[in-house]
Amino acid sequence: MDVYKMRVARPTRNLEQVVRFYREGLGLELLGGFEDHEGFDGVMLGEKGAPYHLEFTVERGHEAPRSPSEDNLLVFYLPERTEWEQRVRRMEQAGFHPVRSRNPYWDAKGKTFEDPDGYRVVLYQGAWTR
Repeated sequence: MDVYKMRVARPTRNLEQVVRFYREGLGLELLGGFEDHEGFDGVMLGEKGAPYHLEFTVERGHEAPRSPSEDNLLVFYLPERTEWEQRVRRMEQAGFHPVRSRNPYWDAKGKTFEDPDGYRVVLYQGAWTR
């Protein structure tokens, strides 16, 4: 069975700052981008070969809203503690510091970081279970 591919797309207030958060902090790669595609500029970030990537766009002449809540999350499950520690350290070295999660479940085995638009990323030290 083929695995579904997923693109998470959303607008941003500041493309440069959000790219810095996800590229320098989280360690995602720049997979592509576009300029003035019918008034939109954007980038795709992810990991080559992964079944997902993130797209961030700016609509010219329009300011995107901030996250509607502190519980809008992207959760990355990192089963290997060493890799989890490296990812957390990378975020902190890029100047991003953990914030308290709205849902305390994520703080038990994870660290939550807030991007420039108020959306949050959880680095969870544990395996994905169904």
